[in-house]
Amino acid sequence: MATSTDTTTVKATARYVRGSARKARLVADIVRGKSVADAQAILAYDTHGAAEQVRKVLQSAMANADHNAGLNVQELVLAHVTVDEGPTIRRFRPRAMGRATPIRKRTCHITIGLAPASGGRSTGSRGE
Repeated sequence: MATSTDTTTVKATARYVRGSARKARLVADIVRGKSVADAQAILAYDTHGAAEQVRKVLQSAMANADHNAGLNVQELVLAHVTVDEGPTIRRFRPRAMGRATPIRKRTCHITIGLAPASGGRSTGSRGE
């Protein structure tokens, strides 16, 4: 029984980010469902290399929410955070005895969707 006004979601996407999707998903799992302020604090001190890229996408989604939708940024939560695989750049490294081994330079697409916190989605408590 959701109202039509609660379906406002704002998203931002970074495509072809150099880094594997598997490593970026580790960061995405940490911040999924958190408030914007909590996610910013977590990403500022996270030591994963992908945390910087996820933080940039979060900043872009916040700017989209403020400028395009006119929403109060501090009242938003990360409704969905997805990391999909992008194309793999293939290179070869010369090895001994005339052989070559493949080098896979992986890319990913990071998408963050922000929604108002009024849905009660960020609490995660059962029975209430």
